[in-house]
Amino acid sequence: MGQDANLIRIDGLSEATLRALMTRAEAFIKGAPAANIPKDACVSTLFFEPSTRTKLSFQRAAQRLGVDMLSFDVANSSTRKGETALDTFRNIEAMGVDVFVVRHHEDGAVDALVAHANKGTRFVNAGDGRSNHPTQALLDMMTLQQNKGQDFTQLRVAIVGDVKHSRVARSDYQALALLGVQDIRVCGPTQLLPAADDMPRAQLMDRLDDALDGVDVVMTLRLQRERMEEGLVDSLENYHANFGISEARLARAAADAIVMHPGPMNRGVEIEDAVADGPQSRILQQVRNGVYARAAVLERALRGTCD
Repeated sequence: MGQDANLIRIDGLSEATLRALMTRAEAFIKGAPAANIPKDACVSTLFFEPSTRTKLSFQRAAQRLGVDMLSFDVANSSTRKGETALDTFRNIEAMGVDVFVVRHHEDGAVDALVAHANKGTRFVNAGDGRSNHPTQALLDMMTLQQNKGQDFTQLRVAIVGDVKHSRVARSDYQALALLGVQDIRVCGPTQLLPAADDMPRAQLMDRLDDALDGVDVVMTLRLQRERMEEGLVDSLENYHANFGISEARLARAAADAIVMHPGPMNRGVEIEDAVADGPQSRILQQVRNGVYARAAVLERALRGTCD
């Protein structure tokens, strides 16, 4: 987190900052009150893409902190009349909003708003294009720590699916590397794998059985259906046969391996019901952690400090 207390990406954070956010989120789970938030502070979501978990958990986090939250709904906004994202932002900023939580389909969209903001306006990136989703990475690291302890260095982690186009995968990879994970396996169809220099510490693999062998954590990703329209996936059935997480496939992982998914899930495509709802699933734990992780991020942004 920079000195202005924005959270735009994991890349560039220190390990100490990431762990401090995790510690603060855990304190909120235990009932800690918000600290040193200015009176009449206001947060606004600015979502130009649909969202369920991320948007609602930010709203719940703001409630947890006792601050006002404005909810921008792109479907019923002036953007439908041709107003630009920048003009929308400037108008809402003029209403006295302190922190903007932004989701946008374009890479770099949050950086563009930061460049035009008034001094003192802070930003949290809730997902931009294919690039970043830092609060998802934060809640995922919390979930790992709760299940596997604070020492990440011995963990074996598999990230499975459409990694090439996934902002979640990029932010998770950056966070795992920052916390010292040495064995990061990135698996998917060859055409959905990232370039090697995008994730230099990861093993790129196109055979799921090999990727799952002995891992402690399976992070599976949503298969975006537009990949079929682009010709990158021949059929959902073949994708599931080769890269879907089933009970039989999960048996190749460590006996105490956990399964994670950022949602929304395509059941029967990237993950079977028996796994999604099974004893090794931590998917709902991720959702619960999202409220507290985002409360920690909002508190830091509202205070305007990274100490």
